[in-house]
Amino acid sequence: MSRQDRQSDTDRKSPNLLFIFADQMRGMDMGCAGNPVVQTPAMDRLALEGTLLSHCYATSPVCGPNRAILQTGTYPTTNTVIGNDLPLPRGIPTLATIAQENGCRTGYIGKWHLDGLPRSKFTPPGPRRHGYEFWAAYNCTHDYFHPRYYRDTPKVIEVEGYEPAVQTDLALQFLADHESEPFCLALSWGPPHDPYDQVPESYEALYDPDAISLRPNVQESVSNPLALGKECRRTLCRYYAAITGLDDQLGRILTRLDDLGLADNTVVVFTSDHGDMLWSHGWMKKQSPYEEAVHVPFLIRWPGHIPARTTRETLLGTVDVLPTLAGLLGWTHSANLEGTDLSAALCGEPDAIDPPSLLLANYLAEDEAAQQRMPVWRAVRTAQYTYVELPDHVPWMFFDNHADPFQLHNLIDGPDRAEMRRQLREKLSNWLLRTRDPFLPRKQFLDHRGMAQTWAEREREIRL
Repeated sequence: MSRQDRQSDTDRKSPNLLFIFADQMRGMDMGCAGNPVVQTPAMDRLALEGTLLSHCYATSPVCGPNRAILQTGTYPTTNTVIGNDLPLPRGIPTLATIAQENGCRTGYIGKWHLDGLPRSKFTPPGPRRHGYEFWAAYNCTHDYFHPRYYRDTPKVIEVEGYEPAVQTDLALQFLADHESEPFCLALSWGPPHDPYDQVPESYEALYDPDAISLRPNVQESVSNPLALGKECRRTLCRYYAAITGLDDQLGRILTRLDDLGLADNTVVVFTSDHGDMLWSHGWMKKQSPYEEAVHVPFLIRWPGHIPARTTRETLLGTVDVLPTLAGLLGWTHSANLEGTDLSAALCGEPDAIDPPSLLLANYLAEDEAAQQRMPVWRAVRTAQYTYVELPDHVPWMFFDNHADPFQLHNLIDGPDRAEMRRQLREKLSNWLLRTRDPFLPRKQFLDHRGMAQTWAEREREIRL
């Protein structure tokens, strides 16, 4: 279906958008993505009934920055959320404001993490909600057996149960309440983000630590303050269990869409804000340029518009998600989105052009990354290669992901790849120019952006 036909069709049917995303979930850890261990029947169903993008990457693989990227379709050098616990500036166009302009009722459920500190703060109705009308959210918490959220008053609502199930209950009610009008609902689940042991026993019992196969790049014994004392296989079981727990909630949502007769007219997206290293290359968590941290799931279904039973290798950065969804839904807007509209590629149009490369970046070494001595870096990802530099354009990593999918062989000093390194370095330089990125070490970067005082206040608040 051409873009013009999609626009005409959406004018008649006013489609809905259900945007669901996990926290710290790797793109390779679904059955439909080739992982034979993790049990994900609902995600697999979504892939069968829609399209799996096998090359979706977190533009900046850390919670706050990538959530701002997903909401605004802009890079951190524009939206200023360059690290965790920084507020998204008021007045910037977002997924919700664009949806509102196109006649949708909007809602947000789950982890927000875009309203600064403290993480427990109440986000009142108004500009700090960035266009979301219905609100059942909490700025940031990972206490999955003690769900809590705010509605429209400063009184926190605490309920019993498993947080993703409670949030999904709220989402199911939102669907029922808005079945007769166009809607845009964002549902943000906390798992499989650590603490890994906060998962119901019924899901953990599905996985046997002794039967878990580790990725070939996993290093179980490393001098890493976040990895010492951990049981790698037990943790992986709990991580997989949390994914299966989310999959159950996704299944409930798909069933409710069917029951309400909304499935055919609702775009369903499932993704994550970033991945998780889980001992690969001796690292934990995120903010790394390795595949485990930057590669995220991306499943999308819209019957009659998005091809079913399809896997596409189109490069999709999370900065491209908002412009792609706006293009797919036929939404009009005047926002200066910096990502690329890839809706034509998603719909399988023959003249669609896939992007040749993506920019990936870690703008600040903070929190867990600082503990692990993870530096700031910038990278370019093509269909085949990953090329990474440190500040002052110091070459750091270079991988041929076709020949070396687990990134075990850093070719940065290899004598036979000089021309390819030169080409990738040029691509990265062009991306930095395009995004107005000075690519400086942390202190100089903050000074250059005029954010040194803001970041100092953020760190003082964390210490309190």
